[in-house]
Amino acid sequence: MSGRRSRSRQSSGTSRISEDQINDLIIKLQQLLPELRDSRRSDKVSAARVLQDTCNYIRNLHREVDDLSERLSELLANSDTAQAALIRSLLTQ
Repeated sequence: MSGRRSRSRQSSGTSRISEDQINDLIIKLQQLLPELRDSRRSDKVSAARVLQDTCNYIRNLHREVDDLSERLSELLANSDTAQAALIRSLLTQ
């Protein structure tokens, strides 16, 4: 029964990603993460760790963006210089 189900899914036009493609994507993610990028090729890192670290890294980036946005807003609110006016105009475009 499960064989029939998997065949019908494959024949219905949905493409399935291969294990090799998943491994390639995991390696690409690993190369993007600062804490894992420098791992030597011989150091095996599990796919689960790469995915968990990727999620953590994205969360941290979101926090940094929020913090920087808040700081920029505070700086612009407290500054009446021409530079601040220019930045405000660029942000509203």
